[in-house]
Amino acid sequence: MLLAEVAQATQRLADAGVPSPRTDAEELAAFVHGVKRGELHSVKDSDFDARYWEVIARREQREPLQHITGRAYFRYLELQVGPGVFVPRPETESVVGWAIDAVRAMDVVEPCIVDLCTGSGAIALALAQEVPRSRVHAVELSEDALVWTRKNVEGSRVDLRQGNALDAFPDLDAQVDLVISNPPYIPLTEWEYVAPEARDYDPDLALFSGEDGLDLIRGLERTAHRLLRPGGVVVIEHADTQGGQVPWIFTEERGWADAADHPDLNNRPRFATARKALP
Repeated sequence: MLLAEVAQATQRLADAGVPSPRTDAEELAAFVHGVKRGELHSVKDSDFDARYWEVIARREQREPLQHITGRAYFRYLELQVGPGVFVPRPETESVVGWAIDAVRAMDVVEPCIVDLCTGSGAIALALAQEVPRSRVHAVELSEDALVWTRKNVEGSRVDLRQGNALDAFPDLDAQVDLVISNPPYIPLTEWEYVAPEARDYDPDLALFSGEDGLDLIRGLERTAHRLLRPGGVVVIEHADTQGGQVPWIFTEERGWADAADHPDLNNRPRFATARKALP
């Protein structure tokens, strides 16, 4: 029976150190057999597809589940992902949730939103979907990542551009209501401690940013200040070990107010926010 195969695969993945072996074994079984996870019991013994063991072997090598299936789920979205693009993580969903609440509280009819370092487009697309009258702009530097971004934003109203986040969108200076980013923030010194799924498969450009991991965030502080209207808000994801450090980048001396850290669903510091000071 397929469920027996899944149990065997779960043990193999657990032995390989995969963090969620049962979930991944079921996801891959559903993927190979063309059913939903909740429908695995409906697959007959005679319909078992031996390709299941091929994908289990790939996952054993710590190839990301999302690379094998070609899809990642983020809030209400199903995104196409693969080699060359950062796979969106569940913790970023709470960052976007905060941003959506902040934009709604602004009471702006057509809020202007910028997503810096958009990667797969997950953040930009979620905001476009959940803030219906928003004008969403996104920028990505990597051509490899943009292969996937373009697939995901096709048919959406997201304005996608290729370029460096630090000098992006000069045409939007002082007009933006919300700037959001999930930038690279892992310190180079932490390379050996990064999970194999990220270290060996996510692009380095999306992971690492200088000795303390904050190099790009320091640059994005200036970009956000340039783009935002007075009273506009910036939201930046960071590592849970950087709690307290990022708000100090958004100081009153540099034109910010209300800089603060916020926890993720596991109550670890996950993102910082600040408001551009009024003149």
